[in-house]
Amino acid sequence: MSAQQPSPSVADAPPPVRPLHDGDDTEGAPRGDVPAPGETGASVWRVVGDPLVAATREGVLSGSRVAVKDVFAVAGHAIGMGNPAWLRGAPAEPAHSAAVRALLRAGADVTGIAHTDELAYGLSGSNSHYGTPPNPAAPGRVPGGSSSGPASAVALGLADIGLGTDTAGSTRVPASYCGLYGLRPTHGLAPDTGQTALAPSFDTPSWITRTPQLLDRVTDVLLPRRPAQPIERWILATDLFALADPSLRLPLQDAARAWADRLDVPLQPREDTCAAHLEEWAEALGVVQAVEMWQVHGRWLRTHHEAVSPAVAHAVAAGENMPAEYLTWARDTLSQARIALAELLPPGTALVQPATPTAAPPPGPAGNGLALRTATVRLVCAASVAGLPVLTLPGARGPVGPVGLSLLAAPGSDRALTTAFAPHDDAPRQGSP
Repeated sequence: MSAQQPSPSVADAPPPVRPLHDGDDTEGAPRGDVPAPGETGASVWRVVGDPLVAATREGVLSGSRVAVKDVFAVAGHAIGMGNPAWLRGAPAEPAHSAAVRALLRAGADVTGIAHTDELAYGLSGSNSHYGTPPNPAAPGRVPGGSSSGPASAVALGLADIGLGTDTAGSTRVPASYCGLYGLRPTHGLAPDTGQTALAPSFDTPSWITRTPQLLDRVTDVLLPRRPAQPIERWILATDLFALADPSLRLPLQDAARAWADRLDVPLQPREDTCAAHLEEWAEALGVVQAVEMWQVHGRWLRTHHEAVSPAVAHAVAAGENMPAEYLTWARDTLSQARIALAELLPPGTALVQPATPTAAPPPGPAGNGLALRTATVRLVCAASVAGLPVLTLPGARGPVGPVGLSLLAAPGSDRALTTAFAPHDDAPRQGSP
């Protein structure tokens, strides 16, 4: 997704297999005691198969099922971008995106193309055209967005891997709300050919799983093999935990300590990491993102304005006439943020923080309100502005649902993050706050 709206104050794959569209029944027994893909209806899948596209060879991901966010090219299908008008005008893709192709070559099957927030802009997972995918970890509440469909499919057991994107929290937020593992990789490392952009300076493919082992295997498939210094020190960012709901602060810190003990890594509390800068960084991110959203989607929006929900149309249009001085200020601010974060996070160090300030809200105004969006973007913006890898993992469970932890590390530390957790089957048990 999506930063907060800026303020003036500042073709080498087999053809798809028997597509089944929203609400159709699927053939064959589902795995385990989970619903068949078609039973979840239009809110999760735009198109689904059994499988939709079969793996092209055996590999480390054989037996795994992928839910692909509707921003990636899947050969023989159009990209829908969470908007029916976009879908109607989109051609069938002649080839798979690079990420989809890599997963198929590693042995994974594509189960279906899963919904996204409209134009991949959103943090809640609600889509005014297609509805809200379910969140089984917090029934009656949103799954988080904009990688909402893939996250919901994984949480429901309808897929094992959710292939999403993360611009300003689009994978981290649903991983947190649904109690899943997710990786936003170092910006520029994951293959993005065949992926429709939102804001290219911040966009990256990302992935969600139910287990750390599978997350690590997907990371091996989608990222280049580069040596990385092991993570030998965690910083507990107490100033960032202070930005979470008061009822969650201590349980989340206890969860961080439990994870650190389990991995036998020192955890050092620190009260002055970067919280004092987050409001400014989030605003700068919002300015640059708005400008890039308009550059990418402005021409289409001019002719389809009535087909887009007002909030999303307004967010895209905000970048059309951004004053040059705001953009200059924003780019300078982001450069300073990258310098500050490089000093805070040398190789071998991870910063531990809440992934989101709250558990998943219910659909409607509470889940889409400015206050929650602003609070969430403040917590997620640091990694986006600096292109840092972020591992999101289960944290604490509050009265209404889970809230995750995020570990930020130096660029290129992706494998060090996922490999550290791969031997561990599940999260340490924590009590409810």
